[in-house]
Amino acid sequence: MIYSAYEAAHQLMAPVRQAARAAASVVDSPANLFRDSWGSRAYIAGHNVFEMATRRYAKPEWRLDTTTIDGTEVPITVETVLEKPFGRLIRFRRDPAVLAGIKGYEPQPRVLIVAPMSGHYATLLRGTVEAMLPGHEVFITDWTDARDVPVLFGRFDLNTYIDYLIEFIRMIGPGAHTMAVCQPGPPLLAACSIMAEENDPCRPRTMTFMGSPIDARKSPTVTNILAEQKAFEWFEENMIQTVPAPYGGMTRKVYPGFIQLFSFMSMNMERHVNASFDYYGNILSGEDFAAKKHEVFYDEYLAVCDMTAEFYLQTIHDVFQEYLLPRGLFTHNGKIVDPSKITDIGLMTVEGELDDISGIGQTQAAHDLCSNIPQKDQLDHVQKGAGHYGVFNGSKWRNEIQPKLAKFILERFSVEEEREILRGHGLKVVGGREQGVA
Repeated sequence: MIYSAYEAAHQLMAPVRQAARAAASVVDSPANLFRDSWGSRAYIAGHNVFEMATRRYAKPEWRLDTTTIDGTEVPITVETVLEKPFGRLIRFRRDPAVLAGIKGYEPQPRVLIVAPMSGHYATLLRGTVEAMLPGHEVFITDWTDARDVPVLFGRFDLNTYIDYLIEFIRMIGPGAHTMAVCQPGPPLLAACSIMAEENDPCRPRTMTFMGSPIDARKSPTVTNILAEQKAFEWFEENMIQTVPAPYGGMTRKVYPGFIQLFSFMSMNMERHVNASFDYYGNILSGEDFAAKKHEVFYDEYLAVCDMTAEFYLQTIHDVFQEYLLPRGLFTHNGKIVDPSKITDIGLMTVEGELDDISGIGQTQAAHDLCSNIPQKDQLDHVQKGAGHYGVFNGSKWRNEIQPKLAKFILERFSVEEEREILRGHGLKVVGGREQGVA
C-alpha cells in the first residue's frame, strides 16, 4: 500500500516538475538579459532544490573511463563477465593494447570487490574502484534492483547471496583476492569458509572486510540497537512492501529503497537540511563548483534500489538479532558455516575510529572466528578519524587505507604463479602481460 502511494505521489508531481523545469530553463537561458540578477539566480536555486527533492534518481553511471599506470593513461571498459537474475559480475577491463605498451608491465592481482546490497547501487563504491584500478584487475558485484526482477526467477535470500559470491569467485579463478565493504562481510566470510572446507581450488588468496558487521554485538550503534529493540515481526510488518505495476518485479515482496533512504537520512536529517540550504546559497552567490559538488554527491546518495524481502529479513534475523555467525550457528543450505576451517586465506580487517554504522570491534571479530589463519597472514587496521564512509572512500581511504590493503595483497601475490593460474584457468594473457576473462 505504501509503495503504491509513493508511486502515485511521484506521478502526480510529474507535471509540476515539468512546469518548473520549463520555467527554469527560460530564466537560465542566455537570451534572458537578467539571467545573472539576484532574482533569476534565486528562482533557479529554488527550482534546483525542489527538483532534487522530488525527482526519481536513476542508477548512476560508473564514470571511470581511464586509469593511470606508470604515467600512462589506460582506457577502461566496464564489461559484464557473468549475468544472473539478481546481480552480475562486472570487470573494469583495462585496454590490453595500451597495457602491452607499458614497459615492464606484469600481471597484477585480480580483486573482487563485494558491494553491499543495502539500498544503494554498486556505483557508491566508485572511489573504492578508482583507487584500486592502477594496481589491480578489478571486478565488482553489481546487484540488481529487486523491483525489476520478475517473480518467476524465485527468491533471493542470504544463502543465495553466498551462492552468487562463490560462483563469482570461481569465475574469476584461483588466487584471486576479495574485499567486502560493509554489509557483505558476513556472507563473504561464509563463502570463504565454505570454499576452504571444501578445499575448493578457486578459494581466494586473501579476504578483506571493511566496516562490516561480522559480530554486531560489539560496540552497538544506533542501527544495531534498533534491530535489537524491535521484534522480528515488526520489521516484517512495517518494512516489507509489494512491488506495484508497471515494474518487472510486480507482486514481489521487497524492502523498498525509498524506505531505506528515509531511514538513512533521518539519522542525520539536520545535516541534510543544512546541505540543501548551503546548496541554495551556493547557486545564489555563484559558487558553481560547490553547487556541482553537492549535486554529484546527492545524485549518488539519493539513487536507491529495493532488496528482496527474504534477503532483508534473513539479514536482520541472522546478523543483527541472533548473531548466528559469531555464535557458530550460521548455516548455509542446512550446513554449519565454520570460519575456523580457513587456514590459507589472508585476512585483513579495516575499521573507522568514528564509524557510526559498524562500531569498533564488529569487523575485528573476524580474527577471532578465523582462529586457524597464521598470525603472519592477518592484519587489523583501525583508521583514525574515519567514519563509515571514510573507510572506503575519500582521502583517508586513498592515502592511508588503500596503500596498506594493496601492500597486504601484493605480499601474497606472485607474478609467475599468476601467469600459471591464468593459463590453467583458461584465461588469456595478452602479449605475455595482460590477463582477463576470455
